[in-house]
Amino acid sequence: MNTQNQKKLESRASLHPLPTVSVIIPARNAEATIESTLCSLSDQDYEGGIEVIIADGSDTPAMSELIRKRSYPKIELILIANPEKDLIPGANASFRVAGGDIIMRCDAHTVLPPSYVRRAVKTLDDTGAANVGGLQKAVGATFFEKAVALAMTTPLGVGDSRHRLGGKEGPADTAFLGTFRRETLEEMGGYDSSLIWNEDYEINYRLRKRGETVWFDPELVVEYKPRGSLWTLVRQYFNYGRGKSSVIIKHPASTRLRHLAAPGLVLALAGAAGLTFAGLWEALAIPLAYALTILGGAAVVGFRRRDAAAVLLPLVLPAMHLSWGFGFFFPARRR
Repeated sequence: MNTQNQKKLESRASLHPLPTVSVIIPARNAEATIESTLCSLSDQDYEGGIEVIIADGSDTPAMSELIRKRSYPKIELILIANPEKDLIPGANASFRVAGGDIIMRCDAHTVLPPSYVRRAVKTLDDTGAANVGGLQKAVGATFFEKAVALAMTTPLGVGDSRHRLGGKEGPADTAFLGTFRRETLEEMGGYDSSLIWNEDYEINYRLRKRGETVWFDPELVVEYKPRGSLWTLVRQYFNYGRGKSSVIIKHPASTRLRHLAAPGLVLALAGAAGLTFAGLWEALAIPLAYALTILGGAAVVGFRRRDAAAVLLPLVLPAMHLSWGFGFFFPARRR
């Protein structure tokens, strides 16, 4: 804990009997989105003290220069270096210098509603949960981003993920972002530094394993900006798959059937290709069934949402499915 930061926070919150909050943001090359994130944090209606700690792992000084050009009067902004660049070391480095009673994880691609901090802190107190998270609402600006947002908010794209599709408030396997009491994160030793991705699911699994509750609150809606090109989307979901298999190797009991859908699809399509090459043309029924499912699903989504971006779903959905599934076979762990 950073004593100087804690004193600053306590001074800002001295008039209000509310816990102080440290928002930790590990970020890398996020100059296109970080300003919107910080503006949304500065607009919070929470009356306790808020500090925001950004662990900058960028390849260029562009993001840090952008942050320093503007002031955010309602928050205490702290910028630290993240020489390891990856998000998990950045999150843990931010946590180590945080001075707040409550530690709140945030993403540099998100925009939080004004009531987010207030509601998250209240829900944490009301439920007694170890972690409170909400709903990731993908919102695209370009035509491609809108198509990705559609895919990220349909069962065909993300299975039964409650933190992306919505659902009833209550205990959950995981939830988007996360709000913790300081002592909870301290007891857990922070995020697992041996991982590169999927650290949020992993820490929530460890919490549930020791009898704690992870609480999903659908009113904690966070706008998320999807990747803006096919390549960046493929790379993101390939890394998601790698991260998931790393967690499953470490915690086999954390596996859910939905985690095996994409790698199962990759194996099925690869098997169908091999059988077809060997002359068993009936195997073409597998890729044909997948293609018809994607086309039919895209048509249904486009009709229900009245969104022309659905025409790109036959491209976006396979990119997400296959890159995630392929990445699953290449687990990634930090050396």
